[in-house]
Amino acid sequence: MVREERQRFRFPRSARLTRASEFRLVKQNGRSFTGKYLVLAVFRPPHESPVRAGLVTSRRVGPAVVRNRVRRRLREVYRLNRSRIGPGWWLVMIARVSASSASLAQLQQDWLRLAGRASILGTS
Repeated sequence: MVREERQRFRFPRSARLTRASEFRLVKQNGRSFTGKYLVLAVFRPPHESPVRAGLVTSRRVGPAVVRNRVRRRLREVYRLNRSRIGPGWWLVMIARVSASSASLAQLQQDWLRLAGRASILGTS
C-alpha cells in the first residue's frame, strides 16, 4: 500500500501577526468588515511586507476546545485562500460567537465575502 504524501501547510512566525502592537496598528489604521461569523480587519503597511495574518478568538466564543476548533478552521480558510491575497496585506480575523457553530464551508463563504468587500483578493 502506497502512502500518499500530504503537502504540509506551514504557518511560520514570519507570516503571523504576533505582537499586540501589530494588532493595534491594524485596528487603528486599517479597515474592518463585519460578517455573520467573523470580523476581518485589513491594513496595508507603508513599507513592503509579506502577507501576514493573526487570529483572535475570545473566551466568549466558547470553552478551549471550541475556540481551538474555530482557530483550526480559520487557519484552513486562510491556507486555502492565501495565494489569492494581494501582496503586502496584514489581516486580523476575529471570530464572533456564532463561529462556534459554523462549518468550514460557512466560515469560508463568509471570509470570501469579506475579503471581496475589503478588495484584498488579487487577480489570480
